[in-house]
Amino acid sequence: MRIILYTGKGGVGKTSVAAATAVKLAKDGKKVLIMSTDQAHSLSDSFGVKLKNTPVKISDRLWGLEIDAILEGERAWGNMKNYIKELLTVKAEGGIEAEELLVFPGLEELFSLFKITDIYEENQYDVLIVDCAPTGETLSLLKFPEMFGNMIKTVLPMEKKAVKVAGPMIEKVMKIPMPEDNVFDDVEQLYEKLYQLQELMTNKEILTIRIVTTPERIVIKEAKRNFTYLHLYNYNIDAVIVNKVYPPKALDGYFSKWINLQEEGLKEIRESFSEVPVFTLMLLDKELATEAILLEAAEQIFGETDPAAVLFKDTIFEVRKEDDGYAFILNIPFAEKTDLDMGQKGSELMIQIKNEKRCFTLPDILRNKTVQSAKYEAGKLLIKFA
Repeated sequence: MRIILYTGKGGVGKTSVAAATAVKLAKDGKKVLIMSTDQAHSLSDSFGVKLKNTPVKISDRLWGLEIDAILEGERAWGNMKNYIKELLTVKAEGGIEAEELLVFPGLEELFSLFKITDIYEENQYDVLIVDCAPTGETLSLLKFPEMFGNMIKTVLPMEKKAVKVAGPMIEKVMKIPMPEDNVFDDVEQLYEKLYQLQELMTNKEILTIRIVTTPERIVIKEAKRNFTYLHLYNYNIDAVIVNKVYPPKALDGYFSKWINLQEEGLKEIRESFSEVPVFTLMLLDKELATEAILLEAAEQIFGETDPAAVLFKDTIFEVRKEDDGYAFILNIPFAEKTDLDMGQKGSELMIQIKNEKRCFTLPDILRNKTVQSAKYEAGKLLIKFA
């Protein structure tokens, strides 16, 4: 089963491009499910069909669903939510809205991503297309599986046996409830789900991400940042789709100055993403809102290219043996030297680009070695260990 995620800045038309891809694949004979994680839920509007949290048939070989993040969050929390609620209210005398305290920003959206793993394991479709939320929200979601999984592993290492031994005394002295076995079971299950999701998201043979942009400078800059941050988390971007390209005849007269601006934007995209396949979609004279028009758009975007194929695969990082030690090479194009920061703590290497940070667990060969130097050039961060 192939999984393709579409992301990009709000308003670039990623929902339409994702929907067009789904329609073309279904026409080509594949069984396709298109899913939206964007809580704005505009996917229904593209097909003129009311979608739900379970697959709804749109046409032959094409189904769609819109994630209900609250419902998926309830399923994922399980007994943990009840225990944390009890913990928060144990010494309160009333007035605390515990349910609201338990709504952690981004957590319900993270749990909605578990649907991707569920659909993959059910294996009922040939291709899953995911229409993601705008860039900022998507980046938060895509870094959550690793970050939240690590938090569970390090912050909640309590063993059932230890709680059974010390629990009654702690409960008596501290006057706080101890978790039951089912809470530990849910923590273990949640960690396992996060691990499975992370494994799936970084499997470059199965899952790829496609960035949708427009030729405007400000949107291109965000697409580049998006590309850099996704590389930091080892996700494979296999295509860039440039939407809303105006035909030259549409820019005559008053809009003539946009011709040069658009050409400059398209040139920058092709040069910046020279190794990655770049597709374009001319602005149509009709709304992308029916299957026939979506298919027309998809034919223009992909031509003879199979949209289900893995169109590009890149090595995000590698370890190389050198004469004076080892080099850890991280491929992060479009980063600025002034935005980069790094540090080492034991077997972990922290890399930060602006406000995005990731901790790499170093391979065994580097665990007893320390960072000697680092330099960034030609889109690659080269870190020397000895």
